[in-house]
Amino acid sequence: MEKTAKLTVEKDFKIAEIDKRIYGSFIEHLGRAVYGGIWQPGHKTADEDGFRRDVLDLVRELNVPIVRYPGGNFVSNFYWEDSVGPVEERPSRLELAWRSTEPNRIGINEFAAWCRKAGAEVMQAVNLGTRGIEAACNLLEYCNHPSGTKYSDLRIAHGVKDPHNIKVWCLGNEMDGPWQTGHKTAAEYGHLADETAKAMKQIDPSIELVLCGSSNTGMPTFPEWESTALDWAYNSVDYISLHQYYGNRFNDTANFLAQSDDMDHFIKTVVATCDYVKARKRAKKNINLSFDEWNVWFHANEADDDTMQNRPWQIAPHLLEDHYDFEDALLVGLMLITLMKHADRVKMACMAQLVNVIAPIMTEENGPAWRQTIYYPFLHASKYGRGTALQPVLSSPKHDTLDFTDVTDVESIAVWNEEKEEVTVFAVNRSVTDDVVLDIDLRAFAGYRLCEHIVLENSDMKAVNTAEQQAVVPKTVADRTAYEGETLRVKLAKTSWNVLRFAK
Repeated sequence: MEKTAKLTVEKDFKIAEIDKRIYGSFIEHLGRAVYGGIWQPGHKTADEDGFRRDVLDLVRELNVPIVRYPGGNFVSNFYWEDSVGPVEERPSRLELAWRSTEPNRIGINEFAAWCRKAGAEVMQAVNLGTRGIEAACNLLEYCNHPSGTKYSDLRIAHGVKDPHNIKVWCLGNEMDGPWQTGHKTAAEYGHLADETAKAMKQIDPSIELVLCGSSNTGMPTFPEWESTALDWAYNSVDYISLHQYYGNRFNDTANFLAQSDDMDHFIKTVVATCDYVKARKRAKKNINLSFDEWNVWFHANEADDDTMQNRPWQIAPHLLEDHYDFEDALLVGLMLITLMKHADRVKMACMAQLVNVIAPIMTEENGPAWRQTIYYPFLHASKYGRGTALQPVLSSPKHDTLDFTDVTDVESIAVWNEEKEEVTVFAVNRSVTDDVVLDIDLRAFAGYRLCEHIVLENSDMKAVNTAEQQAVVPKTVADRTAYEGETLRVKLAKTSWNVLRFAK
């Protein structure tokens, strides 16, 4: 018997306008993200500043609006002063997070210039591991103050006349993690973050500040960490961060594709914790969420451990170079749908990371840049997932997996771009056994008709893309839909990512 699901798309059931910054990304001084990733003087595509044009083209295609920098774990031992000024005078440093050597050839000014070329804003992180209030304030003055002070004039002396005007700042990184240089208790961190935030907003009241939340849902201090840190800093910050990575460690595709349900639960728990603290403080404002690290990450773990333990202190070693397969792309699509479903509170998100390091874009040292499987759902979401997220009224068959019960076969959301008079339905059939026919009720959008059905599918869950061959690429299909009045019936192939675009 044919499996069916139903999605009702109703323009009055609005979640929120999607903040374009949920399609952000992340560049850390880690592995080949910077050196050999975005920057490689001498490469045949390098521009006048040494930035790879082939990488810039792929980043612009993704239309990434904001990029977090320079870490990540890297930032907790980052001395920003080493990364500015004449390049030949910059010191090399031992980089403790990834046991590498940081040559400081690319720093804040160069990265800001790269972001301008990429059409992105900078999300700047400050070191609250080995440093604190003074260093954070000096960096903000250097970046954002026009002129006439020690650090703004230093920037000008370094050849950067106009301030960078960086608007989003992260108050440290994963300070709950014992692996973090300068790890703190929630109370220690909350106090430091609050004092740093207050001082930074004296310098530039227009900035937005992100408080460190838990590093993942498995942390023993989650969600007490959020509650305690917000107790200290609620009134002085604007966002709290979430980080989460998933992996198919047991080679169980059905269980792997259910992990976006864990992401959904994570977001709901953090929202509830924020609102609990809001109630306790009798506060007026909401704390919104910055999901500023998310992706699949597990493929390269063993190789990374070997490199860091047995061959440490290299410059730009191959680290975290996960080669993504087709099922990874499906989970990335599911995670993007989850972010859209929480557009009322998730206002920023960063796929970690952008180039070479757990990334949608890979490069070869003397060769091309190319698209991994996960590139495509991110591209589609960034391109078509802008507008108002509509509450998904969805009924779907369900299944159980090793770790999850009542997993819907179909996960879906609709986005209405009123200005362009377009509606886009994103849908993943995560059943590993059955095609599902999805009935999309579009009565609320009379006159809108299907103009494109994009599909990402593959019979091999482990199919990967390489520089030589793109085995996993989207295609447009025209033979899987039929109208019955104002309802569109669409066949969703088992384990497939689907983008259905409707125009008036």
